[in-house]
Amino acid sequence: MGIISWIILGLAAGVIAKVLLPGRDPGGMIGTTLIGVAGAFVGGWISSRFFDRPIENQFFDGPTWVAAIGGSLVLLIGYRLLFGNSRD
Repeated sequence: MGIISWIILGLAAGVIAKVLLPGRDPGGMIGTTLIGVAGAFVGGWISSRFFDRPIENQFFDGPTWVAAIGGSLVLLIGYRLLFGNSRD
């Protein structure tokens, strides 16, 4: 996948993760994209390391999307545990 595909995947995964885990998080669209792209890397690493399921290098691969969304959820939960809800 190219860099544009990673950004689109990251934005979509970040948005889906924020919908699944509602709350007030800072960052807006750029923060959501960064969380999603980082989540895609984290999800891919978790998938290949612990589940012995390497991620394919294709944009429309289902496990790639599941790993990206799962990784984004992990990062959002970690962020909230470390910094709490700072926008009360």
